[in-house]
Amino acid sequence: MNDRSSYTLLVSLTVALGGFLMGFDSAVISGVVGPLKVNFDLTDRQVGTAVACLTAGATLAMAIAGRIADAFGRKPVLICTAALFSLSALWSAFAGSYTELVVARVIGGFGVGGALLIAPMYIAEIAPPEKRGRLVSFNQLNIVLGFSAAFFSNYFLEQYFKAPAPTVFYPEATSVDPVAWRWMLGVEAIPAALYLLFLTRVPRSPRWLALRGRFDEARAVLARTSGEESADAALAEVRDNLSSASNDASFGELFASRMSRVMLIGLGLGFFQQITGINAIFYYATTIFELTGSGRDAALMQAIYVGLVNVVFTVIAMRLIDRAGRRPLLLVGTSAMAVALFTNAYAFSAGTYQLTGENLTEAEMSLAIQVFPQDELSTLDPADAAAALDLEGAAAALAPLTASFDSRSAFLAALDEAAAAPTPFAEAIEAAKKDLPKKALQVNGNLILAAILLYIAAFAISLGPVMWAMFSEIFPARMRGVAISAAGFFNSLVSYAVQKLFPSGLAEFGPAGVFLFFGVFAALAFIFSLKVVPETKGKSLEELEAQLIG
Repeated sequence: MNDRSSYTLLVSLTVALGGFLMGFDSAVISGVVGPLKVNFDLTDRQVGTAVACLTAGATLAMAIAGRIADAFGRKPVLICTAALFSLSALWSAFAGSYTELVVARVIGGFGVGGALLIAPMYIAEIAPPEKRGRLVSFNQLNIVLGFSAAFFSNYFLEQYFKAPAPTVFYPEATSVDPVAWRWMLGVEAIPAALYLLFLTRVPRSPRWLALRGRFDEARAVLARTSGEESADAALAEVRDNLSSASNDASFGELFASRMSRVMLIGLGLGFFQQITGINAIFYYATTIFELTGSGRDAALMQAIYVGLVNVVFTVIAMRLIDRAGRRPLLLVGTSAMAVALFTNAYAFSAGTYQLTGENLTEAEMSLAIQVFPQDELSTLDPADAAAALDLEGAAAALAPLTASFDSRSAFLAALDEAAAAPTPFAEAIEAAKKDLPKKALQVNGNLILAAILLYIAAFAISLGPVMWAMFSEIFPARMRGVAISAAGFFNSLVSYAVQKLFPSGLAEFGPAGVFLFFGVFAALAFIFSLKVVPETKGKSLEELEAQLIG
């Protein structure tokens, strides 16, 4: 590798560290959902908000990040994202209330939105055409490395700050840890600070410099990344491309007829990347694995497998994206995603519902504690409290749910009857309606794990890296900032809706219904890729603009 290639690679890797922070910030919440729910006494709707608020911030940032990057440059925006990541991590770690946590996560979302849009844009504008797909994919690789690092971090911090064993007073004590979850959220401040430092050493985007008429500076950067001989030719191509139009792009121009094809491709890829459920699975990985009967430790470990598979297949995608092309990866990946999601829908639908073992014991204790006078309970030591609780009555109230039910609807019907029975525990059972089906579900955990890993692998070679690569390629230079903002905003909006509604969807339709929904859209993503998406490998950004827009 010559000095020019090494320099371009180093700059691309540095900028792509924003993807690492985005991935870490997004995935770390998967290990924090349980502790947050207990520590702040959250409802399912509030849990959804705590998870999705990061994406809400990213959605707002995407609406303006492209325009800001066009006005002030790619590099200053990336420096701001690094500062926002640092602030969000520290504030989240020290949050004293649910509201504070949400605000801190929204601020982190601003960093996520800026990094998601501007990092691949910058890399595409600095990379030679023959290496652009692979170099832009470094951003996606860093995103999945961030996901994986968050899963590892969550697991080891959970083990290090192990909470006390459950007691009669705290049947869910393993989820009530006042320290571990704060470390999980706060450790991100370290790589964020390093990212801020490293960004001061990268050059400005040569195409942004050319847009601002700073051609000598643009040529100097191109000479370092493409070589002296290629720099003049590349700069001439950029100048020719800019000479026919004003540098001031407006949002309204995105809806002009000449932009219809590229906007359909961009919005379509943005929609399908999120509606197929990737962030629901990443953000709620621990929750999903706990549904299969895995304990919290096992669920956190399975989430690590998800992160590792994601990394391995993203590396494979990087090797293939400039060889096989973008479109073949999309076709193979989306078809495999559909198969995996339909498999999960089947596995969950074939499961049975029965309260047994530790789940039954925990449910009985929870009901008994809820009906016992709390002022009296607080005066007793654990041994006396255990003897005072009406555990036999709670067991009798839950006895109808210890039978095996072939479907979720049958179990819910029995649960309704138990809640309607004239017992002291009826009100407590009614309050537990959303949690008991999750505890009673018994499924083939190995099949579900295998299907999820297949889904992650398929996403990692297709919609994951290809969407961002094509975002950085298909839009014309003059409108790249505003167009990527629009497509990224739409992508993030869909992601927010999926994350926000996922906990309620699980409670309302069960995991089988949710995975079936995702699977249908994965099949539609295959059709979209087959009929609409063009191949872009090996072409300069100016060639693609002539091909797609004219």
